[in-house]
Amino acid sequence: MRNLFSALSGILFGVGLMLSGMTDTDKVRGFLDIFGAWDPTLMFVMGAALIPMALAWLWAEKRSPVLGGNFPARSEPEITRPLVLGSILFGAGWGLAGLCPGPAIASLGFGGTGVWIFGISMLGGMALAPALRVRLDAMAPSS
Repeated sequence: MRNLFSALSGILFGVGLMLSGMTDTDKVRGFLDIFGAWDPTLMFVMGAALIPMALAWLWAEKRSPVLGGNFPARSEPEITRPLVLGSILFGAGWGLAGLCPGPAIASLGFGGTGVWIFGISMLGGMALAPALRVRLDAMAPSS
């Protein structure tokens, strides 16, 4: 049952990404081009996602999932080196390719070769990240 609801949630998320234009690389680049032909419409998509999620967190605080288990605990907000580096890499990839992981996966069926190259590169980066993190942590000064 959990797998069915997970699959339905993923399908709903992918359809939402396509309907909102998040899989259209030109639209994403237009949103990121704040000094050129800026297209602010994706800001409304992001706001439309953040508001219900914030309400869902508030509603779920004193409840448990219908299908069992527990909701994940909120983490303490902390700006760490991995967070900063990951944010930089995410932003660079989003700006260069016009895709981030969710829309890239949603685009695999119709996005052409560029989306597949992005997906393979993303998987390669995910495979290299643990080794790179160990190396960067070894170079970091002790605090």
